Amino acid sequence: MGEMTADQLRAYDGSDPGKPIYLAVKGTVYDVTSGKSFYGPGGDYCMFSGREAGRALAKMSKEESDVNGDLEGLSEKELGVLADWEKKFQAKYPVVARLV
Repeated sequence: MGEMTADQLRAYDGSDPGKPIYLAVKGTVYDVTSGKSFYGPGGDYCMFSGREAGRALAKMSKEESDVNGDLEGLSEKELGVLADWEKKFQAKYPVVARLV
């Protein structure tokens, strides 16, 4: 597993059909290309692609201001929601890198 910066991750947002689609949860970058209908352009969760989406997933939010890795101030319930999302990603999508 390699390392990837946030700037590098942005290149995998689904806008280039020749590249896979990646998103990060708690610093782990997943290849979500197989979920293209959700994470690709026009998909319900396309705003998470190419980004760290931990806070937004925890809050069940699609607000631009929540699409980041800042987990500060989240409630126990929100952290539990994020843990559930993390388990889903681990079960469904391959890990490709660590966000640095």
